[in-house]
Amino acid sequence: MRRTVEFNRRHSAAPGPMTVSLLIFLGALVFLGSGRMGSGLSVAAEPEKAAARSLNESVTLSRQSAIVTAARKVSPSVVSIGVVTTRIVRGRNPRYDDLFDSFFRDFLPPVYYKRREAVPDVGSGVIVSDDGYVVTNNHVVQGAESITVVTPDGRKLDGKLVGVHESSDIAIIMVEGEDLPYAPLGDSDDLMVGEWAIAIGNPFGNLIEDAQPSVTVGVISARKRSFRPTGGQVFDDMIQTDAAINPGNSGGPLVNAAGEVIGINTFIFTRSGGSLGIGFAIPINRIKKMLAEVREYGGIREVWLGFKIFEVDKETARALGLPAGGAVVGKVEIDGPADDAGIRPGDVITRINSRVVKNTDDALRAFGSVLVGETFSIDVLRKDGELRLELIAAEMK
Repeated sequence: MRRTVEFNRRHSAAPGPMTVSLLIFLGALVFLGSGRMGSGLSVAAEPEKAAARSLNESVTLSRQSAIVTAARKVSPSVVSIGVVTTRIVRGRNPRYDDLFDSFFRDFLPPVYYKRREAVPDVGSGVIVSDDGYVVTNNHVVQGAESITVVTPDGRKLDGKLVGVHESSDIAIIMVEGEDLPYAPLGDSDDLMVGEWAIAIGNPFGNLIEDAQPSVTVGVISARKRSFRPTGGQVFDDMIQTDAAINPGNSGGPLVNAAGEVIGINTFIFTRSGGSLGIGFAIPINRIKKMLAEVREYGGIREVWLGFKIFEVDKETARALGLPAGGAVVGKVEIDGPADDAGIRPGDVITRINSRVVKNTDDALRAFGSVLVGETFSIDVLRKDGELRLELIAAEMK
């Protein structure tokens, strides 16, 4: 009996070290087992979460296209240009009409008034240098008494007109400001038909009243488009695009997918007043030459060629014994550039810089965007044969 009691006491006492270790081990197994069950669900869900994250990242990357990047790159430099012009308003003076009409209607002529009226307007432009040169269309600022340039970040800067090339419809404005954002200029001679084209500007700026530019996208539809001169303007070597260009977009940049300005949006073909997908921009390489003129001479110098032309119609050709087609030189100024080049009255211009001249419009387009110092190769017909002459554009005296 004593042995039994001792035995029971020995096993009912506090557990020994081995027993404690065994209990800890078993508890750990239970804990780990339950943890693995829970983590099993987590591990099972992890691939789904990773796939969702990957999909979201792919969608985000697909949204970050070259067009988005290019628009973000150039948009801070696209400005809204506000101008104020003055027009003369005429009309009947109602004060005098009320007083005299009932009594002297048949005896005195109606009294008219004339007054000046300020007319605000808005167009687009683009800052093209860190020292504040802004390019826009001449028709945006023509006749302006004041010019205000508004940047997308809300700054209002006074604009000074420093260069105008009327025949190309280009104007260059200077503004002063710190840390001005400006757009890089591309190479318009390197364009490919079908590549992306991005038009940026402030369409209908008077209605929207927002300096943040908008973006439309299309392609380069054609290059080297030329148009019949109207109003003294000559549109030659133009870029055609189907990117939507609307009123107020004039003077804004046409941009390539690399975020470089390749042209300045100028006009559209339209029947309704809105975009029909046929817009035209002036190539930036031509504007680079104008910017160089402004930097060096403080403005764009007026060109002097020193001769006048008229068209060779059938009657003229028959009278002069010349083939129909081309442009006849009618007058040459003595000691002028044309005289120095050897051009003479009666010469028929058939080619200018290897471009065929069929009529006076072709000749006007070839010379329309000329700047002082540019050289032209001119083929002329005379009775004694065909000559190739070199004409250098001079500055108007």
